[in-house]
Amino acid sequence: MSRSPIQRIDQTLFNALAGEASQRPRQRCNHNFHKEAEPVQRFLNVLQPGTYVRPHRHLRDQEGAGFECFLVLQGVIGLLIFSPEGEILQTETLSASGPVRGVEVAEGQFHTLVALERDSVIFELKQGPYVPCQDKDFLRSFPQERTPEAELQERSWRDRFLESPAPRAHPGED
Repeated sequence: MSRSPIQRIDQTLFNALAGEASQRPRQRCNHNFHKEAEPVQRFLNVLQPGTYVRPHRHLRDQEGAGFECFLVLQGVIGLLIFSPEGEILQTETLSASGPVRGVEVAEGQFHTLVALERDSVIFELKQGPYVPCQDKDFLRSFPQERTPEAELQERSWRDRFLESPAPRAHPGED
């Protein structure tokens, strides 16, 4: 079966994916535009509040290929950047209505995402091909997904953004 010459990124797709994400235990859903073996991964990631993304980084064999680019198309996402010791270095609020709509996270940088609004949709771009056992290097000091500790951790990060939505850098990083 051949692929359509275009793949639409529209509200109909957002609504379908948001409905699917809200029914899944992880409260998120991907929609790939690429095939696993392709050298560039392009996909939508729909996140609902409550989804826990364990802090991780991407490392690739080719230097500079471990970046990850996020662009919020709908809703609001909180991004946290961590030191290798698990200390929060920086936070960013990414919103489809701006002023910051997206970022590129550098190779090897530990990070996580927090859904701050229902049905938040992000477009992600990163180097492929996707190899599940090699894709993420997790920050081990944080709980594994689908544990009570992970739920508490996600809630504390979300509260941090909801209490003060402005981006913050760690002291001395300005």
